[in-house]
Amino acid sequence: MLMSSSSKLRHGGFALALRALVVLPFGLSMAGCASFNMSDYSLSNLWGGDKKNDELLPERPADQLYNEGLTLLNKKDFRAAAKKFEEVDRQHPYSEWGRKSLLMTAYSYYEGQQHTEAVTAARRYVALHPGSPDAAYAQYIAASALFDEIPNIELDQRRTEVAMEALSEVIRKYPETEYAVSARRKIEVARDQLAAKEMVTGRYYLKQRNYAGAINRFKTVVTKYQNTRHVEEALARLVEGYLALGIVNEAQTAAVVLGHNFPDSPWYKDAYALVTTGGNVPREDKGSWISQAWASIRR
Repeated sequence: MLMSSSSKLRHGGFALALRALVVLPFGLSMAGCASFNMSDYSLSNLWGGDKKNDELLPERPADQLYNEGLTLLNKKDFRAAAKKFEEVDRQHPYSEWGRKSLLMTAYSYYEGQQHTEAVTAARRYVALHPGSPDAAYAQYIAASALFDEIPNIELDQRRTEVAMEALSEVIRKYPETEYAVSARRKIEVARDQLAAKEMVTGRYYLKQRNYAGAINRFKTVVTKYQNTRHVEEALARLVEGYLALGIVNEAQTAAVVLGHNFPDSPWYKDAYALVTTGGNVPREDKGSWISQAWASIRR
């Protein structure tokens, strides 16, 4: 899972959920809530998997079930709350209660860190109610659940790319919402994650003296992830890799770009020392891909 940076965003972004919950019918009386045994509502019982207990449960009022779900949610029994909201949707699928309960199911699963279930419920909500005012929030829940499943940088980052695609969809479909603002912050973290993965692989290649492989990884950081915190090191590592291959003009250009944009960076001091050790000085080759990549960003 993604580490501290994502956990901060998780709770920061989901402060939005509190406002989303306010618009749901909390004001109904909870005095009539009957005692409830969650074992009666296992998945096997709900969907007929248990042959011994495959009788349909008697229908109960939607508001009563919904408020029982809220009680469980307030107690932070997120899994039980999700199951309760699912029961509202099962017994009253075409009602307003059923619609709102489906959204609450997604939220409960998300808060319980059952991300796969949260994505499924949220996407089902969007599919069934695309025109609902809460569709943006449902899509944000799904994207955030995927974001929270981003693996650490030692692992394959396909899930990070999937999360970024989902977050980008929130921004594309609902650009003026607060969910889009939060999605942009999450994308910044995800991009940093992808850049970090490239750096890990590049350093490994550099250590193995696979300089061409290393340069390709650092090039990806410089061209695709210039706004991440890894670009300074990437430029310095390009100096190291190009010098090892004897491609001095590219090493000099990398050093110049690094010094111009990050003059106080300790990485520039290291790069400058490497270039000048051989009697060269940092000098920009305007035809270098490094110079052109940086010029395209400055325009």
